[in-house]
Amino acid sequence: MFFVDTLEFEGLGNRSYLAGGPRAAVVVDPPRDVDQVIAAAARRGVRIAYVAETHLHNDYVTGGLELARLTGARYLVPAHANVSFSRTPVTDGDTSAVDDHLVLRAIATPGHTPHHTSYALEEDGHAVAVFTGGSLLIGSVGRPDLVDPRLTERLARAQHASAHRLAAMLDDEVPVLPTHGFGSFCSSSQAEGDATTIGNERIRNDALTLDVDTFVKRVLAGLEDVPAYYTHMGPANAAGPGPVDLTPPQPADAAQIAERLAAGEWVVDLRSRVAFADGHVAGSFNFEATGKLATYLAWLIPWGKPVTLLGDTPAQIADAQRELTRVGIDRPAAAATGDPAAWVPEGEQLVSFPRADFADLTAAHERGEDVVVLDVRRKSERVNGFIEGSVHIPLHELHDRVGDVPDGTVWVHCAGGMRAAIAASLLDATGRKVTAIDDGFEAAADAGLTVTRP
Repeated sequence: MFFVDTLEFEGLGNRSYLAGGPRAAVVVDPPRDVDQVIAAAARRGVRIAYVAETHLHNDYVTGGLELARLTGARYLVPAHANVSFSRTPVTDGDTSAVDDHLVLRAIATPGHTPHHTSYALEEDGHAVAVFTGGSLLIGSVGRPDLVDPRLTERLARAQHASAHRLAAMLDDEVPVLPTHGFGSFCSSSQAEGDATTIGNERIRNDALTLDVDTFVKRVLAGLEDVPAYYTHMGPANAAGPGPVDLTPPQPADAAQIAERLAAGEWVVDLRSRVAFADGHVAGSFNFEATGKLATYLAWLIPWGKPVTLLGDTPAQIADAQRELTRVGIDRPAAAATGDPAAWVPEGEQLVSFPRADFADLTAAHERGEDVVVLDVRRKSERVNGFIEGSVHIPLHELHDRVGDVPDGTVWVHCAGGMRAAIAASLLDATGRKVTAIDDGFEAAADAGLTVTRP
């Protein structure tokens, strides 16, 4: 008998897997914080015999090398991945005996990266699952543009060929278990549903239903902007990431928070956008702990800038710290929790800004107020409809383009409210008068605003 346990990381939109038999297992594409993987293996009562990487990841720092060191597992890495540490190089067709009757077979599936490798788990010679990393995803494929712009079209064509290879090699009932596609920007589009099989993908995946030229054209046309921090992930993984330190950060009092702000460091408030708008430290930024914290904070922050975390509880700080290690933000400079009033020096006050919905924006227009509507959604969202007269600056560009926002009170919106809250905090920190629209974009037209749909 075999098992496959899925480890989900919603913040980054990725999954890792623990799979094996009664005594031993393999971990595929582990996260940076490997303690939870070790705990999962302990619950199963199995030894981690292998750690397997499908590719050098561009969207997170792997825990593979550290997990192999801690457990004594063999570390399987595609042979053509250029790394500077000792590992077991894997080439197409290589097999590794995981447990009695269970074998892991490497399948070369270039496309997401030139060296990308999928792994089929075979029981008595029959594939029972395939770990596809950034190759064949649920209804999609991993994006081909993260390695080198000169290789993008070639890798897109390779993705098509790799998908067809997997479909030809594996039976329809074989579960497809990808690493990306659940919100990760490594996916060329996002998954619909959370489970699939080779047979399902044969019917609905563009890589398996379209000819190669049509597929490549569609993939290249749909590529999103690449998060800025991705440029640091590949080199970190190639060098061999070290262990993480998840001990609590140094506590910060009001004077220290003020000093860090004065020094140009980032102070990040993890509380809900409602709580932040009601009262926060002037100059701090709001990245909700329950949002895509790691993705957006790592995308916006100047790389290497010290960050101090403010939160409701020590547990909230600890969860955020764990998530940030996955994208290479290893140690917060400091942290504070509890009553926000204690985060400012005596005699000073928290600051605030209003929240609103689209109906409030309509009312502001009707009153003749000097309103600037700022849309911080991505380009791919805006092409499906935007508020007439709005200014468009995607959130990930805003920190460097604050000067491009016209004068006036800025009413900032996104698709649902979370990114608008981040943007409002960025503008508020510069002294701009802001209102954060905490509303779904679909409500804009119903509120009487003119929505242009190209």
